[in-house]
Amino acid sequence: MPTPTEGPQEDSVEDLRHHGDAEVRDAGAGLTDLAVNVRAGTPPAWLKERIAASLDGLAAYPDPRPARRAVAARHGLPVDHVLLTAGAAEAFVLVARAFAARRPVVVHPQFTEPEAALRDAGHRVERVLLREREGFRLAPEAVPEDADLVVVGNPTNPTSVLHPAGVLGALARPGRVLVVDEAFMDAVPGERASLAARAGELPGLVVLRSLTKTWGLAGLRIGYVLAAPESIAALARAQPLWPVSAPALAAAEGCSAPAALAEAEHAARRIAADRAHLLTRLGELERVRVCEPAEGPFVLVRLPDAAAVRERLRGRGFAVRRGDTFPGLGPDWLRIAVRDPETTDRFTEALAKSLTET
Repeated sequence: MPTPTEGPQEDSVEDLRHHGDAEVRDAGAGLTDLAVNVRAGTPPAWLKERIAASLDGLAAYPDPRPARRAVAARHGLPVDHVLLTAGAAEAFVLVARAFAARRPVVVHPQFTEPEAALRDAGHRVERVLLREREGFRLAPEAVPEDADLVVVGNPTNPTSVLHPAGVLGALARPGRVLVVDEAFMDAVPGERASLAARAGELPGLVVLRSLTKTWGLAGLRIGYVLAAPESIAALARAQPLWPVSAPALAAAEGCSAPAALAEAEHAARRIAADRAHLLTRLGELERVRVCEPAEGPFVLVRLPDAAAVRERLRGRGFAVRRGDTFPGLGPDWLRIAVRDPETTDRFTEALAKSLTET
């Protein structure tokens, strides 16, 4: 069973602020990006047009009410269960500031920004490290009983593990804030395992969502929180005035419409098919071990001398995400974004060559 490991500020050796964009930011033209998990070919034309149309109203202060109503309707929740944020990253900062946790626990490997935000806010963070031999799956009893703030991703970045809703729901209890990062849930067909509709029902549940990944809005910064009204009020008190811009609000409203949800579901099914192709091609490489089953728009792989292989891949025109900055992983891990079959075929050919090069 995974056990908690204390993580005082001075003992964290991973670069918690390293993210996939660093792999491509200064790479120049011509590098195929498999390091960032934003869906390729986005945002769609209709969304660009909607965002552009919002620019005529920039002289007015942003009014979040229409977007908030749209998000609430999309999840079948009352409006007071929704808080709009400048991406999920802002939501992690709000959680760290709003809740005075005595024993916060972060389940790793996962997105590192929640722990970084908690540390920045002065919290002494503990970790529950999930193990490869157990498929990086979480057993509820691995979380300390007296943990009063627990953070877990679903599906988890970078492992691509989708935890069953019942497993995560079992972590909820009075006196505990349970933060479930569902930034990639809309990339899962049917959004199975989502707890979004139970925000306000399960005690202490706080669900974070992002519109960045599926819709290609990393540069716009838009996400939201779903929780009981008292939790939403606490988070809102930690938030500055007008935190979400008018173009981002227009995007949130548009992406919550029925037509957009149908488009996102179609994209999720396409991603699942493309991921299956990627897994097949990776399975042909003897020295590559894939974390399966994978349910997100990315896969985690283990291979010898991964740092050197990553550099060789760059020389062949591909950027992938290093894994050693995720607690619980190490230098033998890489994360690979799911792309179309043609890109996957080119990538796996380059990977095969990079594995044999010395």
